[in-house]
Amino acid sequence: MLSDTSSPVIKATLPVVGEHIEEIAKRFYKHMFEERPDLLDGLFNRGNQADGRQQQALAGSIAAFAGFLVNKPDQLPDHLLSRVAHKHVSLGLAPDQYQIVHDHLMWSIVDVLGDAVTPDVAAAWDEVYWLMANMLINKERGLYNAVHLSPETIWRTWRVVRRIQETDDVVTFIVERTDERDVKPSLPGQYVTIKMLMHDGVHQPRQYSLTKADDGHHRQFAVKRVHGLPTPDGEMSNLLHNEIHEGDEVVLSAPFGDVVLEYTDRPVVMASAGIGITPMAGMLSHMVKAGSQRQVMLLHADDTPASFPLRAQVTEDLAQLADGSLNTWFLEPDGSPAASGAAGTDSAPAFKGFMDVNAVDLPDDAEYYLCGPLPFLKSVRSALVARGVPAKDIQYEVFGPDLWLADFQ
Repeated sequence: MLSDTSSPVIKATLPVVGEHIEEIAKRFYKHMFEERPDLLDGLFNRGNQADGRQQQALAGSIAAFAGFLVNKPDQLPDHLLSRVAHKHVSLGLAPDQYQIVHDHLMWSIVDVLGDAVTPDVAAAWDEVYWLMANMLINKERGLYNAVHLSPETIWRTWRVVRRIQETDDVVTFIVERTDERDVKPSLPGQYVTIKMLMHDGVHQPRQYSLTKADDGHHRQFAVKRVHGLPTPDGEMSNLLHNEIHEGDEVVLSAPFGDVVLEYTDRPVVMASAGIGITPMAGMLSHMVKAGSQRQVMLLHADDTPASFPLRAQVTEDLAQLADGSLNTWFLEPDGSPAASGAAGTDSAPAFKGFMDVNAVDLPDDAEYYLCGPLPFLKSVRSALVARGVPAKDIQYEVFGPDLWLADFQ
């Protein structure tokens, strides 16, 4: 909790800081990377820097956290902080790096707000930062300890043993261990970070969901090529698609991620769009391996039937479950029957257009897992809440920085 000294100061200055927080975040990153360009080598995703998403995510999380401290001090957003902590640990973030962030963030606050940052204001926002940072440091320490690893030892080398061309733009990579160290098992829905050397000599990290349950020797993940968009082409996805082949070696982190399938007997509804199918595939694979008897409904939206990644895998897994079903939505159906209704059948055409969860009968008392583009997540979550689904029963995965912060709402 904020001290009695800082609380009124934060309450009074939060509006002006909130108004300028995005500019503060932009100057923070620019200043930090000018002073410490080494941080761009293996730790920060420069693609997210280039399109501004990282700056927006930092700005939103700090402003929201400060808002909770002064308005809802007993309801801090533990779930979102957990999400950030998992991402940090997957990158090998060390506790001492929070001091670097602190120094440059405080510089940027003063740089943007100028004389408005009195010693009392600076001290209050310094307290906000360290409250948030220490919560994250403690969570990250627990995550490292839980898998008996450290920032230096979360990485290991794997060898590509198979490439599967799932669609024109999606490739599955199956990798095998190259040493005898224990493989830390993944939980259903988790991801790994891959760290690759780019052509300019800088290492870059990206996270990819694991799409298959562990067997102790292999990992499996799918990569969608990012290209042809208004934003720059994805340097990692194109490198993996174009240059990584069977026999090549890659460096992966241990698995992390807090959007994990709960082990209960309640029905499960998974809603995905595009490459958002990947964590769902991982969850389904785990359930098949465990012999789950739960009712499972997969809802998936895509451009066309041909662009549906991992379709054969998830359809086969649903068919092996005691009560699995698949419903699909395509913007451009090709006219042929598509898997909809009972898993493993082609008895009904797919729905046309965007996903509409009101078009299907959802099971009572279900748990929901969502993954896909942000507009998709907002639309589906809103529709579910409107149908009376409690927000606590809806988990969502965002690829990249979380610009939504729904868990703060």
